[in-house]
Amino acid sequence: MNSLRLPAFAKINECLCVLGRRSDGYHELRTIFQTIGLHDVLEFSLLRARAVHLECDDPALPTGRHNLVWRAAAAARRALGLRRGVLVRLEKRVPVGRGLGGGSSDAAVALLGVERLAGRSLDPSLRLRIAAALGSDVPFFLFGGRALGIGRGEEIYPLPPAPKRTILVVSPSGIAVSTRDAYGWLRAPALTTRPSARKLDSFCALCWSGQGASLENDFEAAVFRRHPRLARIRRALLRHGAAGAALAGSGSAVFGVFPSPAHARRAATQFPDDQIFITETVSGLEYRRALRGA
Repeated sequence: MNSLRLPAFAKINECLCVLGRRSDGYHELRTIFQTIGLHDVLEFSLLRARAVHLECDDPALPTGRHNLVWRAAAAARRALGLRRGVLVRLEKRVPVGRGLGGGSSDAAVALLGVERLAGRSLDPSLRLRIAAALGSDVPFFLFGGRALGIGRGEEIYPLPPAPKRTILVVSPSGIAVSTRDAYGWLRAPALTTRPSARKLDSFCALCWSGQGASLENDFEAAVFRRHPRLARIRRALLRHGAAGAALAGSGSAVFGVFPSPAHARRAATQFPDDQIFITETVSGLEYRRALRGA
């Protein structure tokens, strides 16, 4: 195969609980990831030169070693022993700094894309280790759909799909939140004991339905204090028909769960100055088909 195009889907977190700060400096999380239809596109081609080249239609993004896509493609090429180089063209649609996982998704798809281009696969455990080294959310995007994430988010357990839902994402104009800043604002206490299985059971029971009412995000209080407009967006989504609304990851996007695209379009009129995406949830099966068939 000389070239291919693959989608890189965004995500929301139906529940995101930060249990505390671990001794290794990371935070212990319990989260339920859900992929949504909003996506970037990555195009892969083989090169004669033995190198990785990245091109992106967003001039604000780096295209060298500081870009996760470049690092993922380079890691996959080394692990596969691929003698030819790889050109990756990234069409960026998922906004940056909004908690939607665009960079992590791009990195995971870069791993998978280089494998497809090479015509052979990495050992699954090695693929997971490479993904986890790239970023905490990257392993989830090797699976997609709906999944439980524990540890720092890199330990993934696929969950049964919830019914298809319409998602309205509001990406607020002029507000971006770095994950590092969000954790600093959160000031999570240090963990003194290993989280119990009972706490994990309670978390799963709280978040299992995925219908919108149980949305929960521990970053909201801290992020909303710094950016009160995000709290107003959340309230407006609920006031205009969302079954549930929450901050996306560590922010700054806010999403609402709606009964239909028509309901979401009516609610979207409340945010004329912001970037709006009306999309839907993507199941694990749909995710795998998209990555196989694109």
